Amino acid sequence: MRTRLCCWLLALSLISNAEIPAAEPRPLVVGHRGLMHAAPECTLAGFRACLALRIGFEFDVRRCNDGTLVCLHDPTLDRTTDGRGNLAELTFDQVKKLDAGNHFDPAFRNERIPRIEDIFTLITGEARGPAVFAVDLKDTGDGLEEKVVRLAESRNILDQLVFIGATIESPEVRSRLKAASDLARTARLAPAAADIAAGIADEDADWVYLRFLPTTADMQRIHAAGKRAFLAGPLVAGNEPANWSKAAQLGFDAILTDFPLELAGQLRTK
Repeated sequence: MRTRLCCWLLALSLISNAEIPAAEPRPLVVGHRGLMHAAPECTLAGFRACLALRIGFEFDVRRCNDGTLVCLHDPTLDRTTDGRGNLAELTFDQVKKLDAGNHFDPAFRNERIPRIEDIFTLITGEARGPAVFAVDLKDTGDGLEEKVVRLAESRNILDQLVFIGATIESPEVRSRLKAASDLARTARLAPAAADIAAGIADEDADWVYLRFLPTTADMQRIHAAGKRAFLAGPLVAGNEPANWSKAAQLGFDAILTDFPLELAGQLRTK
């Protein structure tokens, strides 16, 4: 597993560092929970691999019992760590002792659940080139939105983030993020084509979040309004080269997928 990951990293980093002619803008690749097929999800190992490949990633935000913000997809520890029970019932001092890598492969033994500030520090130190990082808010309220914004500001990376998760459906969450900083970039879900106009009109939304392929005219409307388009969901989460190609042709600004290596490789050949 580790040898395969190293080979991928070397090959694709060489491609990404090569001199290439200027081309049409292409979607930014966002790895769902990191590089989840090559490294344990929601860990610094997976996020670091994405950064080495010059691609962004998505990460989840939850709160420990003591208020510490960490990255864990599930509300419980059982699936991705050697712990048991609800994250919200444990302090970070307890959480930081859990192994979040061995379940994936023994090569990742002792990989830990990262704090959100650790992820931001990693981005600050290792991100190179254009990338977007999707912040999936699983928990909200009680000052969480402002805390995430302040942590990002302290690392000077707020402009590289797009807030999704609870953000896309909750006007209250979007409002709290914007109250913390007008520079916080928020997404609003448009479940169907008829909802795109509301996403464009929403002053608290910078991105329109879609799970379908819109018409060329609708995409032009989004961009004409000064907003960006984020594509996620079943059409692109899997290894879907045909849908990826259509999304790129439409001019999506970012695509969230479980297969970022494959998507990045496909886009680099265009």
